[in-house]
Amino acid sequence: MSLRKTFFLWTVLLLISCSSPENSNDTNEQNNKMDERYKPKPYVELKHPEWSKNATIYEVNIRQYTPEGTFRAFESHLTRLKEMGTDIIWLMPINPIGVKNRKGTLGSNYSVKDYYAVNPEFGTMAEFKALVDKIHRLGMYVIIDWVANHSAWDNPLVEEHPEWYTKSKDGNFQPTPWYDWDDIIDFDFEQPGIRRYMTEALKFWVKETNIDGFRCDVAGFIPVDFWDNARAELDEIKPVFMLAEWESRDLHKKAFDMTYSWSLWEKMHAAAVGSKGIGGIIEYMAHDVSTFPKGAYRMTFTDNHDKNAWEGNQYSNFGAGLQASMVLASTVNGMPLVYSGQEAGLNRSLAFFEKDEIKWTTHPNAEIYKQLFELKHRNEALWNGEWGGEMVRIYNNCPQQVISFIREKNGDCVLPVINYSDKPVKVSLEAGYFAGTYRELFSGKEIILTGNEDILELEPWAYLVLYQENNKNQ
Repeated sequence: MSLRKTFFLWTVLLLISCSSPENSNDTNEQNNKMDERYKPKPYVELKHPEWSKNATIYEVNIRQYTPEGTFRAFESHLTRLKEMGTDIIWLMPINPIGVKNRKGTLGSNYSVKDYYAVNPEFGTMAEFKALVDKIHRLGMYVIIDWVANHSAWDNPLVEEHPEWYTKSKDGNFQPTPWYDWDDIIDFDFEQPGIRRYMTEALKFWVKETNIDGFRCDVAGFIPVDFWDNARAELDEIKPVFMLAEWESRDLHKKAFDMTYSWSLWEKMHAAAVGSKGIGGIIEYMAHDVSTFPKGAYRMTFTDNHDKNAWEGNQYSNFGAGLQASMVLASTVNGMPLVYSGQEAGLNRSLAFFEKDEIKWTTHPNAEIYKQLFELKHRNEALWNGEWGGEMVRIYNNCPQQVISFIREKNGDCVLPVINYSDKPVKVSLEAGYFAGTYRELFSGKEIILTGNEDILELEPWAYLVLYQENNKNQ
């Protein structure tokens, strides 16, 4: 046989071998295994409570809310908050406050003396349970502030389990390192005992009072694996909602539904009072779309008790840009927060360690929030996490002054246009694909966008919220 014929036969045999069903199956199996490696996987593994999909949140400072500063006195405000569009009531810490080394006359709510009791200044356990029941009857939910990172100096755990606390180099109890929190001492979460104690305490409040979750103070100071396990144990009792006082994606995987968006606050503040333009806001939104986990929530706000207490200036310090920032914080990706007194136009910081009652008045802020929250509840574009629509930039001819974007979901869409400047503008929108007939939220006017450099006129710090709805939620 010639060399040429031998080569031909070997080639035919090789082709037959490669095309055999057995080898074909092996190849397909290898391809399938390879494909699995390249399939995108969701970062968020926890399951949000279904009721949170279009929720808003309101922070309650019980001490300053009423002259009495009690659970019972606060109940009289629940109907008003429900009518404003509040879904989640977040109560600042309700536990007894330490006396030893306390700051001021009344001390900090975040210096916990007893994790299993309520502050007697606020009322009794029975009165707290009654408040929870009333919140639920009105169709709202309630979470309480939880301070796991540290305790008061006179918490019984100091004597019962001194090994659960971190110590200074000289072996003494210490505040959380680097901070001037002299009224508290720092827990050591390397100790299994404090992890079990704190988890059981969290479960106690869910079981005994039927609350719906927790806002967790300085959550990032505590190992993530603690929170991952705590969330799993809590969800075995009932689906809970967890808010972390932190801004980090790792907490979203298994533990927390929502984290803070301090960075948006900083960018809005810089634009509103720092004359920085909207470049920082644009950068924030670009990162939100590209880097923030799709299934996670972030809390957006112009004020909370930290900013109110520690900034030391007028309420939120947003000046004339306050309402524009309220609108942006309520239409970007995230869950909007209202802090006690914002809706009444509170124009000062509340004292943190003394009695400092909020003066309740009728103010335009309340109506702005009410209309924004009504839109959020019914328009799927503004819903939370993957239930809502992605933010898509709409370019305009005033890139340093005007921010414009659109969110769409299931036929609903919302298109905010906000003038972040002290000068009137004639802004030309490059709406293009998003041309159509819109309704403006606050005026009720019909506005038609042709998609061809539509011109809108805005006064200083003015805003428009344009929307379309497919009426399925009406």
